Amino acid sequence: MSITFARSRQSTTVMCVFTALAVAAAFLGGSPFSSAADTADGDFSKETLEVMIPLAEGGGTDTWARFVGQELAPRVTGGPGFSPVNEPGGEGITGSNQFARRAPADGTHLLVSTATSVVPWVLGRSEVNYDFAQMTPVVVNGTGGAIYARKAAGVEGLRDLVDRDTPLTFGGISATGLDLTTLVAFDVLGVDQRSIFGFEGRGPVNLAVQRGEVDLDYQTTSAWEPSVGPLLQNGSVVPLVSFGQLDEDGEVVRDTNFPDLPTVAEAYEELYGEAPSGPAWEAYTALLGVTYTYQKGLWVPGETSEGASESLRKAADDLSGDKAFNDKAAEVLGGYPLVADDGVKERVAEVYVVDDSVREYVLSLLRDTYDIHLG
Repeated sequence: MSITFARSRQSTTVMCVFTALAVAAAFLGGSPFSSAADTADGDFSKETLEVMIPLAEGGGTDTWARFVGQELAPRVTGGPGFSPVNEPGGEGITGSNQFARRAPADGTHLLVSTATSVVPWVLGRSEVNYDFAQMTPVVVNGTGGAIYARKAAGVEGLRDLVDRDTPLTFGGISATGLDLTTLVAFDVLGVDQRSIFGFEGRGPVNLAVQRGEVDLDYQTTSAWEPSVGPLLQNGSVVPLVSFGQLDEDGEVVRDTNFPDLPTVAEAYEELYGEAPSGPAWEAYTALLGVTYTYQKGLWVPGETSEGASESLRKAADDLSGDKAFNDKAAEVLGGYPLVADDGVKERVAEVYVVDDSVREYVLSLLRDTYDIHLG
């Protein structure tokens, strides 16, 4: 069955006029829809910052983007407006691809990144047409997390994770999402575990731990206290290791939000008496940077003028130092500061270059250990 629509003479006339305008604009080098903003001098007067959020409304990334965006825009020279645009689909790939394909390089369009959209890029998924290595970061914000285990599974400390008679059960959402960093940490440490994927979120995994259905779990910093705190108090679980953070030199250091927990590097040394090294460790540090230390960010196309991108970055840097903002943003930022200092571009650029050897190791781990074949 086909459906046809009849056109009135009036609508045909309007369409002709619109087409004529489009042709005229093309001859003039412009577009009937939009034109590149004149922001090379860093002045965004009469402009609007359109922020592409490649995930659905209401989630953590959407909340972060809207909160940071509406606070950032008034501080940018010229006081531009703020317009968030959600384009969910394909684990963040759909909206990110659209941004890479259409965003003008004038600083008025920004892309939100998060682990959901970063991991497919790390994996070199064929659907991914965006490249963070070819974009310029305006501001980044991290998060952290830690691994804990159920004591009833026979875990009292790190040594109970290895050389086990019976493997522990880890509850996961997706091996190709944020869980990937944890899976690589398990490989680094030699954890005897089997993974069950398909949980709808870390909340359900936490509940599965409480029911004795899962032995191992991790929670991000913002969820740690409400989810794990009560279990620590009743003595049913034991905290084991935090993911840590990358410092300015790219070294793994303790997360100040988990000051008493060893990092994966420290845990390895405790277990094996030497510092970690090799392909698994290189992959872990690479993933730690893009999925935790610099997990969320606002990016502009790499061709954006320095004047425009620096105007945005300086506004974000000013915002990051505002006590009133930080007090108000404590819950949204999850205990981690906005980072937009004058060295952020170089540091993030180093982190967001994923070597082929890292990608090959990760793909091999997913294929050989989890029977997940990509690429």
